[in-house]
Amino acid sequence: MKKILHTKPNIGKLEKEFVYDAIDNGWGDNCYDYIYKFQDSYKSYLNVNYAIATSSCTGAIHIALKALGIKPGDEVIVPDATWIASVAPITYLSAKPIFVDVLDSTWCIDPKKIEKAITPKTKAIVAVHLYGNMCEMDEIMIIAKKNNLYVIEDSAEAIGSEYKGKKAGSMGHFGTFSFHGTKTITSGEGGMLVTNDKKLFEIASILHDHGRDPKVKKDLWVERIGFKYKMSNLQAALGYAQMQRIDELVSKKIEIFNLYKNELSKINGIRLNSEAEYVKNTYWMPTIILDEKLGIDRNKMINYLDLNGTPARPFFYPVSSCPEFEKISNNILSIQLGKNGINLPSYFDMTNEDIKQVSSNIIRYLNNER
Repeated sequence: MKKILHTKPNIGKLEKEFVYDAIDNGWGDNCYDYIYKFQDSYKSYLNVNYAIATSSCTGAIHIALKALGIKPGDEVIVPDATWIASVAPITYLSAKPIFVDVLDSTWCIDPKKIEKAITPKTKAIVAVHLYGNMCEMDEIMIIAKKNNLYVIEDSAEAIGSEYKGKKAGSMGHFGTFSFHGTKTITSGEGGMLVTNDKKLFEIASILHDHGRDPKVKKDLWVERIGFKYKMSNLQAALGYAQMQRIDELVSKKIEIFNLYKNELSKINGIRLNSEAEYVKNTYWMPTIILDEKLGIDRNKMINYLDLNGTPARPFFYPVSSCPEFEKISNNILSIQLGKNGINLPSYFDMTNEDIKQVSSNIIRYLNNER
């Protein structure tokens, strides 16, 4: 039986060519060449003004929050259904994450819950485009403007996704991205911070470079305490090569999801990622949600799939359920999704037969457990 992976990158000839070039020539005066190329290609793809390559999306979020002036005691509203990386940087600044529930349709943050959570201490919103699904950005930006709040789009899982024709990450005060090896494009590890605001870009650039201000012509001088969240030229060479293939890589994600949809959409008791008519979902992670009425133990189902050569992983647990935080029992949808959601394998080299094998195992398990 063929062993299907859960995810992996697709690294081709072009990626190897650029990385070897960076190894051979990307030193001294050339040590930023691929970083600049990667940043420029990203700006062009998103149609944004500024981009900073970082060592991770987590680092990008940390820089963004600091650049926005988030300080101890401030509150930042976040969805409860997300990965810890969306939340941890808030705590780095001794600010407080305020967890709110998500929409049942998109699994992304609920704008109405955002409004109810705003207090005089609220300073920002982190809008997470979960699994390639898109947040309701028009509503969120209206709420932010009305309450003088900043918006960070966590687009780690949504490169290529669009909301009313605008790319994920291009609508908030900052957008952040991940290039971890599981993501649609990769630089091994890495991230990107983007913005259209020149002032915020200048502050973020200083923070990103140990606090050095390029306007101060004094070698090795530090104006303020900054960070070391830099991407290497070697990583950027890989990321830049992937950006030359971005349309191909994104299209494959959508194709894989549609194949799953054809196999599974008529199965009673499960539903898959949604896509509103004004949204382009790039389906980083095809996901099924089990109906509570089925009485299926999600974890047992994942074990079954894994034992039968089709590995899966659980939907993100509500972050507020982790030991570091106080559990919020009224974030009902986040709790249900974390209990009943399963992420399915998705990577460029998957074949139609692979997807049928995964789907057959899902159907077989559901039929046996009903």
